[in-house]
Amino acid sequence: MTAPLTHEEIDAARGNDRIGTELVAETGGMRIWHLRLAPGETLRAHHHGRPYFWTVLTDGTAQSRYDNGRVVDITYSAGDTRNFPDLNARDGFVHDLTNTGVTELVFVTVEFNH
Repeated sequence: MTAPLTHEEIDAARGNDRIGTELVAETGGMRIWHLRLAPGETLRAHHHGRPYFWTVLTDGTAQSRYDNGRVVDITYSAGDTRNFPDLNARDGFVHDLTNTGVTELVFVTVEFNH
């Protein structure tokens, strides 16, 4: 079983809003991120405190550890999209993401400023 996020990881993540591996565009109203994770690679714990959505471009599997202690295994299919329209700094969450599959995971994430 995978260990949950530590208090230290959660505290450090609250100041980390780098939700992808590359920030590809930023305007006054949004930021667009690419996220590419090779098999076994982890995007370290980060904070989601703004409305956003992601779309995965590849099939694959991953695991996320959350600030509430949950550890979740996820299976993605290319084209899957998830929307988080009501997030804000107070109601946001912290998690990491580890590619547990055998192929690269690729996402596009759009984050909106309030």
